[in-house]
Amino acid sequence: MSVASSPPAPRAPAAPAAAFTQRLAVEFEYPVVFTADALHPANPTLADVVARREPARRHRVLPVVDAGVAGAWPDLAGALAAYAEAHRDRLALAAPPEVIPGGEACKNDPALPTRLRQRMQQLGIDRHAVVLAIGGGAVLDVAGYAAATAHRGVRLVRLPTTVLAQGDGGVGVKNGVNAFGVKNFVGTFAPPFAVVNDVRFLETLPARERRAGLAEAVKVALVRDAAFFDWLLAHAEACAAGEPGPLAEAVRRSAEMHLAHIAGGGDPFEQGTARPLDYGHWAAHKLEGLSGHRVRHGEAVAIGMALDARYAVEIGLLPAGDCAAICRLLDRLGLALWDAALGFADADGRPAVLGGLDEFREHLGGELTITLLAGIGRGVEVHAIEGAAMLRALDWLRRRGG
Repeated sequence: MSVASSPPAPRAPAAPAAAFTQRLAVEFEYPVVFTADALHPANPTLADVVARREPARRHRVLPVVDAGVAGAWPDLAGALAAYAEAHRDRLALAAPPEVIPGGEACKNDPALPTRLRQRMQQLGIDRHAVVLAIGGGAVLDVAGYAAATAHRGVRLVRLPTTVLAQGDGGVGVKNGVNAFGVKNFVGTFAPPFAVVNDVRFLETLPARERRAGLAEAVKVALVRDAAFFDWLLAHAEACAAGEPGPLAEAVRRSAEMHLAHIAGGGDPFEQGTARPLDYGHWAAHKLEGLSGHRVRHGEAVAIGMALDARYAVEIGLLPAGDCAAICRLLDRLGLALWDAALGFADADGRPAVLGGLDEFREHLGGELTITLLAGIGRGVEVHAIEGAAMLRALDWLRRRGG
């Protein structure tokens, strides 16, 4: 015969658990150098930044090169070899360049970071060796993600080759790849070891890529510096045409402002929810996906900025004249302000681009925070979007640019 057991007698409260607060402070520093002909043997810039911590060592370098750059500069592999030979006391190529596809194709290939890490392992690339990423922003992102996750961090030197990468993404601390249909879902915050911006690479950049990259210069001007916005407006056609002087100035000023925000904004690894440098990006990221990445990142950012500027007008935050000036600058840079993918609807019949708000909120960490403009050079943060006003802004944009 079984007897039911009695419930256990209540216990006295356990003693409070020991608790410790661990505080770490890690300072990051990396040079961002503007030069020309970085791979000419007589230019010591690249060797200087690679060897800046251990000048007496010979540093092994694995180049990862954008296929588009390799095509536009067919002597690039030879130039790298000649440069390494000229600076052989400080540099040694671990292997010929690893050439990978450029653009969003490389960020959408889940096998590519693994392939790069496997190549590092085969070559014995260690944490004091260098991955030299040469290319546009997408290639820098993939190479940076692979380097950051090999040995928990291999040194990365970026040699950006596009307007967008030299003025924005290539000088920052983020890298990543797309996954599950979401832009930059996988990635790390990993400051580069150094950045070398070589203005010569912009000479062979297709006009479309040049114009798209200028959108990020407009973005940082809109949220930080009205004087830079006015300068861009005065030099828009020259920059869009690739005139060396104005284009180099636009890239340099854009890079300086991005660096100033990263260093002085108090949140370099984006632990909070404010993202002023993502102005226009909630719609841009969604539009890129909706278009199957037919729309370039900078082109999508231009549309996203115009949309958010008009929305700010609709809710009484931004003067209509400022919105008109923003659209005028984007027009003069040759950037379209409407794309057919903005007309796509979701299963509920709503504009599919509005799904970017939820995706942006998730990416931020739970609370929606959108940067809007209260004036040119005056970014403000809001935590809610009025649906009806956004629909009116979309309709205005369609009628203006559709």
